[in-house]
Amino acid sequence: MTLSYDLFWSFRSPYSYLVARRLVALERDFDVRCNVRIVYPIAVRQAGFFANSDPLWFSYLLRDVYRCGEFLGLPFRWPRPDPVLMDTGTRTYPVEQPHIHRLSQLGVAAAERGRGLAFLDEVSTLIWSGATDDWHLGDHLAEAAARAGLDLAEMDAAIAADTAHFHDTIEANQVAQRAGGHYGVPLMVFNGEPFFGQDRFDQLQWRMARNGLAARSGTTA
Repeated sequence: MTLSYDLFWSFRSPYSYLVARRLVALERDFDVRCNVRIVYPIAVRQAGFFANSDPLWFSYLLRDVYRCGEFLGLPFRWPRPDPVLMDTGTRTYPVEQPHIHRLSQLGVAAAERGRGLAFLDEVSTLIWSGATDDWHLGDHLAEAAARAGLDLAEMDAAIAADTAHFHDTIEANQVAQRAGGHYGVPLMVFNGEPFFGQDRFDQLQWRMARNGLAARSGTTA
């Protein structure tokens, strides 16, 4: 029996990038299906969230994400540019955002084409690995989409033809995310049980194993 889980995901989340490769391997090696459900970052959903947080919250996050990347053997650098534009003086986020809405809607389009997890992995690596400056320019996104088996121009055209559908899908995902038990990302919800954070991956797989998770034919997992 194929197991399935919902993955609530934001392109502005470093921890989402840090778990992506393991989720890809999980689906590759085991009979499990990931239902990708894109949400907007909390900086977009709650514009004052970071301005009202303790300064230690962000300083610890920066230390922790670099440490997690090193621990996992994944390259990491804060993106250039950040997927969400921030006013560094006030630590607030303008309503007009040049990148995150397109990224999020592309993620929905990829999921609808059955290539959601592959797209998240390729694009988050492009944005967060530090290998590419100006990831939003030139052919970088198109090449990442192609590696995921997708046509960026076709997805952009579909979004332009019915932008409301993609926005509404994201809004619905955000409602389902809270119903799933948390407001943060990455959030994996399996059989109604929430697993929040990249550091809950092992517990997610453990829970799946207790529910009949089976290796795919031809794998040694």
